[in-house]
Amino acid sequence: MINSNTAPQGMAVTPHHLASESALAVLREGGNAIEAMVAAAATIAVVYPHMNGIGGDGFWLIVPPQGEPLTIDASGAAGSLATPTLYAGESRIPQRGPKAALTVAGTVGGWQEALAYSAELGETPLPLSRLLADAIRYAADG
Repeated sequence: MINSNTAPQGMAVTPHHLASESALAVLREGGNAIEAMVAAAATIAVVYPHMNGIGGDGFWLIVPPQGEPLTIDASGAAGSLATPTLYAGESRIPQRGPKAALTVAGTVGGWQEALAYSAELGETPLPLSRLLADAIRYAADG
C-alpha cells in the first residue's frame, strides 16, 4: 500500500519555498485559498520575480465548493498605440522595439478581482496588509 502525504491544515505548492510558506501562514490564520494565493503571488514577485512579477499577467481558475468555476483573465490590455494600422505591412509582430506588442500589466488587477470574489463568499477577509506582509518584509529585509 502506498502511503500518501496528507495536509489537514492546508497545502500550498509554489516554485519557491518562501511563497509556499506565505500561503500556509495565511491558511493557518484563517484565510481562504484565494487569500493564500494572493499572499504567495506577492511573495513570489519578490523572491522569484523572473517568473511571476507584478509587472506581468495573471490567470486564475477558482473552483468554489458549490457553483460553477470562475476564471479571471488578468492579462492586461494592449497599449493604446498597438492598433492594426501600426502593424500594416508587417508579417508578424516584432519581439523587441517600439512595435513589440507588450501589454499593460494585469497581475495586481487580477489579485483585486480575486479578492473581491473572495469577499463575496461571506467570510471575514484578512486585511490586505496581512496578505502582503511577508512580501513586504522580504523586499525590505532580504
